[in-house]
Amino acid sequence: MSANLDLFDSPRELQALAVPDADLRFAHGFYTRDEAATLMAALLEETPWRQERIRIAGEMRWQPRLTSWHGDLGADYAYSGIRLDPHPWTPTLSRMRRDIEAATGHAYNSVLLNLYRDGNDSVGWHADDEALLGPTPAIASLSLGQTRLFRLRHKRRLHAPVDIQLTDGSLLLMAGSTQRHWEHTVPKERGERGPRINLTFRLIAARP
Repeated sequence: MSANLDLFDSPRELQALAVPDADLRFAHGFYTRDEAATLMAALLEETPWRQERIRIAGEMRWQPRLTSWHGDLGADYAYSGIRLDPHPWTPTLSRMRRDIEAATGHAYNSVLLNLYRDGNDSVGWHADDEALLGPTPAIASLSLGQTRLFRLRHKRRLHAPVDIQLTDGSLLLMAGSTQRHWEHTVPKERGERGPRINLTFRLIAARP
């Protein structure tokens, strides 16, 4: 049985979530509805979306969503058998980076955009624990558009799963030991679901 987390106070302020073995902070109204709609329209138009083939259980399969990787020069990224060279920051992404850095107190040099076209698009269980992100990455996850369920499960199953509804304009910060102890997913959903864009801002560590 999962625990549902709902926060309604101080919509723009990041609030700590009571999740063991994790440092999670959430603002359900980081951007207003009008701000979120403007940002989403701009991102849909200006982003070079792609559908990548990734390795799942030893097989190469199409990702069930569209993606785009942006960042500073040299902030390349690899996961699930693919390598991503960053597109440059757009004015929209640069503005969002400034907003999120100011709110979280963390610096970011890259961002992964995911476009969930409908309820059939999803992301499976995983942790963002690649070595290039460092031992305690602070990942800022910004959601625009359709509300989707974000579910976490403890890697050692020591605690109940946690469900968070990622609403339009919401910001979730996953920091500290979160990626070490928890996996997360955005599962498929039945019924009519509109498009959703999720942006995960990251700091790629310098290579030796």
